[in-house]
Amino acid sequence: MGKRDKRKFGKGGGGGARPERHSWNDLPKANERFENYYNTQGFIPEEEREVFWETLRRDLPNSFRFTGSKGHALAVQERLKDFYIPEITSIQYEGNNVEPPRPVEWYPDQLAWSMTTPKQVIRRFAPFASFQKFLVAETDVGNISRQEVVSMIPPLVMDLRPGMTVLDMCAAPGSKSAQLMELVHAGEEDAMLQAAKQVKEGTAGPEPIGPEGLADDGRTTGLLIANDSDHKRAHMLVHQMKRLSSPNLIVTNHDATMFPSIRLPSKPSVDGKPSPNRYLKFDRILADVPCTGDGTARKNFGVWKDWTPMNAVGLHAVQVRILVRALQMLKVGGRVVYSTCSMNPIENEAVVASAIERCGGSDNVKVIDCSDELPGLKRVPGLKTWKVMDRENRLWNSWQEVQEHRAESGIAGLGRLGEGMFPPASDIPLERCIRVYPHLQDTGGFFITVLEKQSEIRAKPEDSSKVIPKGTVAALTEELNLKQKNGSGEPLEKIEALDDLVPHDKATDLEREKNASVAEATHQLPYSATNQVAPGTKRDAESLEGGLPVKRTKLDNGTEVVIGDRPVHQPPPAQVPDVLETSDVTPTPGPTDTTPQASAPDSQLKPPKRKPGQPIEEPFNYLDPNHEELEPIFKFFELSDRFPRDRFMVRNAEATPTRTVYYTSALARDILVANQGHGLKFVHCGVKMFVKQDAQRLDVCRWRIQTDGLRIAQPWLGGTRAITLTQKETFRKLLVEMFPKVDGGGWQNLGEIGERVRDMPMGCSILYINPEGEENFNERMVLPLWRSLHSINLMLPKEDRRAMLLRIFNDSTPVINTTQKRTQAPATATVEAIGTEEEAIKQENIIIGQDEQEQMDTRETYTQANEEEDRFNTTV
Repeated sequence: MGKRDKRKFGKGGGGGARPERHSWNDLPKANERFENYYNTQGFIPEEEREVFWETLRRDLPNSFRFTGSKGHALAVQERLKDFYIPEITSIQYEGNNVEPPRPVEWYPDQLAWSMTTPKQVIRRFAPFASFQKFLVAETDVGNISRQEVVSMIPPLVMDLRPGMTVLDMCAAPGSKSAQLMELVHAGEEDAMLQAAKQVKEGTAGPEPIGPEGLADDGRTTGLLIANDSDHKRAHMLVHQMKRLSSPNLIVTNHDATMFPSIRLPSKPSVDGKPSPNRYLKFDRILADVPCTGDGTARKNFGVWKDWTPMNAVGLHAVQVRILVRALQMLKVGGRVVYSTCSMNPIENEAVVASAIERCGGSDNVKVIDCSDELPGLKRVPGLKTWKVMDRENRLWNSWQEVQEHRAESGIAGLGRLGEGMFPPASDIPLERCIRVYPHLQDTGGFFITVLEKQSEIRAKPEDSSKVIPKGTVAALTEELNLKQKNGSGEPLEKIEALDDLVPHDKATDLEREKNASVAEATHQLPYSATNQVAPGTKRDAESLEGGLPVKRTKLDNGTEVVIGDRPVHQPPPAQVPDVLETSDVTPTPGPTDTTPQASAPDSQLKPPKRKPGQPIEEPFNYLDPNHEELEPIFKFFELSDRFPRDRFMVRNAEATPTRTVYYTSALARDILVANQGHGLKFVHCGVKMFVKQDAQRLDVCRWRIQTDGLRIAQPWLGGTRAITLTQKETFRKLLVEMFPKVDGGGWQNLGEIGERVRDMPMGCSILYINPEGEENFNERMVLPLWRSLHSINLMLPKEDRRAMLLRIFNDSTPVINTTQKRTQAPATATVEAIGTEEEAIKQENIIIGQDEQEQMDTRETYTQANEEEDRFNTTV
């Protein structure tokens, strides 16, 4: 996370958006409409209302989660428990021991923590400053994710296992995506090591081996597609997922209401007939949808300032569309988890009921009972009844009441209400939904529902005939007709109800401003009185269910179909992709064995349109398995022939490995190849596996293994380039000092690895850190090391070095670059050699600096997007 996050740890408000130039406690936390709405609903028991509102007005506790592989996360967690917690526990304030951070009791393996320490205590005592420095350092390198406790729930109830295909439809800023990715890779480290051992021992057969879901020689066969409608936030996802370094991740940039069908490679034809198109179906989908976010009132002042009943009314149809689209893309037997950080039933139970009814009812979609999951989590059942508030603060019990009032008095204030916002007539077990209220466990408010697809569905068109988009001719006409029926016959310019049809109050105008970026991201028209497009955000909206622009495409048989949102009375956007999905008799295959050829850009295919100012995304082009650059790399590192060669990718139009070679999973490769030029907007895929490095001699392999990809390749590397380190102080020296000398007597300062690195030929080596039981130094690591002519260097960014120094050694010593302080003149015989190395070191510094600059640019994008996210009063 970026600089903005550094200011948040140890401060009140839970790290959410804070009003500029104001203290949170100085701002009024009151909104009569907000409070009246929830008080009159009745689902907060009267005896709990006072504590409910008191809790909602208090600062939210800080919370964070340890990320990455389980082994790595537990190592970072151990440092917190063994060093920082005892220091904090020893502090006394006003005669009492200070409460330290505590693990969240229902989160597995104590990997989530919460902290309620008051700000005046944090600012007063030194151990908190040390603890905050630790949090900042580990957050900067991605080992800790700042995340609200309740937002951690949805991934945990998905029943996600390795090998599954997963879609996160509204993923930014990416905390939940990181959780999903960790579950996709669960158990992979041990499985890869076991598979590599069997191969080396000769006990493995020719086919890939491994347990279920990890059957790609121990590698997971699963895939996560993380999507967001805003291009900047989609790039923010890449930074959030950095520490996981997963080749099983694709980031896309699409409107979730019309997420496109994803092609898979056609199967070989056995009878000479053309193979049918195949499209990906998902095992699990997370729909953490755009919402009003009134459950975040403890950290978002905008909730108190801007809450209106029409915020939820305007988002309802968008949320239903996203959930229906999710159910269409799901495999039979698969699960969708629907969640919001809102407590409003219009955004929650009403959306679930509407989506189920559109998909054919409970026979097709089942609400799963998760009451036994996550023991220790305090929750309440979903609602069966609720009321809907209109623009004039009137509460309605049923759709029938609204219809009767419309018939008698007109649509003033009621034009945005729809039948699906009210409790359903059918018996859907909505009590199986999960509601989390702030006062139950000192959290934010949240809603979660788990749905299971029982059979294939064909969604019914949404019935928008009873919801009249504000400001449209239809709305004005209906109002005029009703007035004429009543004998009014007043001219249009005198109709007092016009303001109800085309609202222009300050709150509504703010909502439109908030949604502008999403309108651009989804190529929708800007809001105006004629088109009425104000798209939703996670990322709020008020009027997305009005007419959105129509998008058309052609099927392979030449038939033109509409796949975008329609004006009122036309079929819904999600129905046509449902036809596309069912055109495949086997819609949910795993990775294929087909080896793609190098995929040069197809000049016949038009690249997807991009909005002004949006950066050009370089194409994803796969290298031929027999590419001339791959063979020397495999030979130099003694990389096993068992390691796949058909998954290496570059990101340039020429499809040549100029500087960086990426690695992806087989399924990710198949998707990128099959969908190239077909309009899907891919933002990211693959991890850096090899990076080209300058060297002083021509016969040196210039490709080094990047840290990101080393985890995947390490079990399959030979021993020639291996260096083993066991002593804590030696590791500290490598972290503190960049480019320590190894020629002359310099190698003697490198402890047990001195002789080994002295005799190591130039190029990239692999440093295996196997601690021998030293205190606070028990994490096994594998890192890349570069041997130059006269020195070595640990190929890690400075911030990673600093984080390791602080975590392992409690040391904040600045990183030293010894090449910048040469005080003695070199001997004449070595002047030329040292000059050559200094030039090479300069190039190494340039490359390292480029890597760090890329990370800084990504963090800056992350920070800007995250600040926008908070300003837009969005979900965590």
